Amino acid sequence: MSGLELFAAALGVIAVWLTVKQNPWCWPIGLVMVLLYSWIFYEVKLYSDMLLQVVYAVLQLYGWWQWTRGGAQHQGRPVSQLQASALLQGLALGALGSLLLGAAMAHWTDAAQPWLDAALTAFSLVAQWWMAQKRVQCWPLWVALDVIFVGLFIYKALYLTAALYALFTLLALQGWRTWRADPALQS
Repeated sequence: MSGLELFAAALGVIAVWLTVKQNPWCWPIGLVMVLLYSWIFYEVKLYSDMLLQVVYAVLQLYGWWQWTRGGAQHQGRPVSQLQASALLQGLALGALGSLLLGAAMAHWTDAAQPWLDAALTAFSLVAQWWMAQKRVQCWPLWVALDVIFVGLFIYKALYLTAALYALFTLLALQGWRTWRADPALQS
């Protein structure tokens, strides 16, 4: 565990907690966190996770815009549900991304866990996209992914990050509960 990992983890907790509360400051704080984690993952040869953090950086900016200026009135998006077809399309894209990235990482890199890391990366992108659009279905996907991430990070001896992702799991459960009760979904 390094000081950098500790700082990134603290920012991660703050960012996810703010996301649960639907506070748009989750995005710039999350941006700093993902940039720090891109370096951490590079150092432990989790290249798919490193690339994921770089893409997250772009999605942090997109999410910040969506939450502050998106929506029909350009005053931020309300919480909403995905239609079944969009849900299945997102999951199919996650599966396809898992296969393509896994094959690339297994063939061209010395990645520690190319297939698992690629699957977590691809489906995390789907969850992050849904979160940026305030889709309530992002939360159950995050719960599943975070549980698997905990195991991966324990395996890679990133114990603080594993603990962080365990906390993310709890926060994702809270986010799912909170967002399902949002008045925008009730109307």
